[in-house]
Amino acid sequence: MKLTHGVDGDASELDPPSINPFVHDVKFSLSDKIKIGLMSVTVFPVRVLLTAFVMLLAWPFAFAASLGRSEGAVEPQSCWRRLVDVCLRVLMRSLWFCTGFHWVRVKGTPAPPSQVPILTMAPHSTYFDAIPVTMTMSSIVTKLESMSIPVWGTLISYIRPVLVFRTDQDSRRKTVEEIKRRAHSSGQWPQIMIFPEGTCTNRSGVIRFKPGAFIPGLPVQPVVLRYPNKLDTVTWTWQGPGAAKIFWLTLCQLHNSIEIEYLPVYTPSEEEKSDPALFANNVRQVMAKALQLPLTDLTLEDLQLSLSQGPLCIARNGSLLAFNRHICRLGLRAKTTDPELAQQASRARKLWEDRLGLDDFALHLGLPHSDTLSKIHKLFDKRGDGKIDVRQYVIALSAVCRLSRPMATLKLAFEMYETHREDADSVLEDTDVVAVLEAMLGVSDQDFSELLKAAQPEPTGKITYGGLRGGVGAGARPGPAGHALPKHPALSHPRPVTPPATAPTDGQATRSTTDGRLQDPKTPPPPPPPPPA
Repeated sequence: MKLTHGVDGDASELDPPSINPFVHDVKFSLSDKIKIGLMSVTVFPVRVLLTAFVMLLAWPFAFAASLGRSEGAVEPQSCWRRLVDVCLRVLMRSLWFCTGFHWVRVKGTPAPPSQVPILTMAPHSTYFDAIPVTMTMSSIVTKLESMSIPVWGTLISYIRPVLVFRTDQDSRRKTVEEIKRRAHSSGQWPQIMIFPEGTCTNRSGVIRFKPGAFIPGLPVQPVVLRYPNKLDTVTWTWQGPGAAKIFWLTLCQLHNSIEIEYLPVYTPSEEEKSDPALFANNVRQVMAKALQLPLTDLTLEDLQLSLSQGPLCIARNGSLLAFNRHICRLGLRAKTTDPELAQQASRARKLWEDRLGLDDFALHLGLPHSDTLSKIHKLFDKRGDGKIDVRQYVIALSAVCRLSRPMATLKLAFEMYETHREDADSVLEDTDVVAVLEAMLGVSDQDFSELLKAAQPEPTGKITYGGLRGGVGAGARPGPAGHALPKHPALSHPRPVTPPATAPTDGQATRSTTDGRLQDPKTPPPPPPPPPA
């Protein structure tokens, strides 16, 4: 599969993204290192003790205020509950003061819950994004497991979160229904603060919003966050410093700055009310303009592709990223299962080398003509004659839907291309193997000769699935002629970066630490609190 221009002549949709919002690399000067070293043995221990003390002091207030409270309705606040609320706000502000956020600059005017039930906040980049939540005591969307965090779980319970049950297959639908119910309560419930990006980024751009906050079709107030610090120690995204290191580095700064800006209330049009995706995208544009940041079409679903190393890194696999976006827009990824892939592979094998034009391709998929479908077709038009080999489409579909199971994609490809079988093993021509790997990896300029040589003991031009798998296991690697590239993770059983099995609507995402372990941005190690969803 090669990277080509879209049919409308605009290549921007298919060009490799110029920024990677999921990577953060902190660079320290010599003076930074000296300052951090001195602060580590002087100020840091004091700040840790003070932060822990304030959190422990806040716990009994939150616990007492949560007793006897109905979970399904909001009762009128009594005088003592109002007093507790004021005390908790003061304590939470003291907590952030202890971590170095001495001043919080607030711009704009917050709208009351009766006027705006939902606040959309971006960009989401760190667990310190919890600062505006504790200042307003807004509700958040969070996973059920967050409630079990010692001390902090009680504080989360106090703000009446919308809970996500990851073990419930209907979690997404129920979360949306609860958000709608609270949003239509005419201000009886606290405002819900949602990070529609759904994951943490490095604030280099605004990624695509999830529609959960916009499904109710009610006015929202966009809120933008800025951390105008000389040294960015707060960013906690998928590839970079872990939660504990971020906490240590941030508390080793003399002062940490944060700006919270409340933008004007955004009231949706009738068209936006009926189209949450359009509503979300228009709000995203308003927020990106206020932040003076570019829009990037990447989403949480692109994460695994964008973080892969070697030929599949974000700067090289623009075709797979573009393909992934297109199939998501057509709803193909959501309904692609193993049985569905097997069925598509069987149909593609029957076509063999018959190449399909756009009309036949649309008929084959059972989809109407659209600009997105044309772009998908164009991606696989290697010869530029308006026709494609459907087998390559199926391989790419399997690759992006089963990134953590690359050998399943490779086996599926062998079954579609096999000329005959030897000892119950599929056999392919070496030219077909190259076509399979190009479609699977989203590249077109790689030299696979070393890999092919390792896969066949004798140069027969025939390669079995077992032989190719053995060649990969032996360490053979693809690369441009004369250049050695790292072994492609899609062919070397990577430790996958996998979103939650039951993905919630907004703000829920796991991330991997730099050593590959899975971690959740909502559950940093104490004492730093997790951010809202």
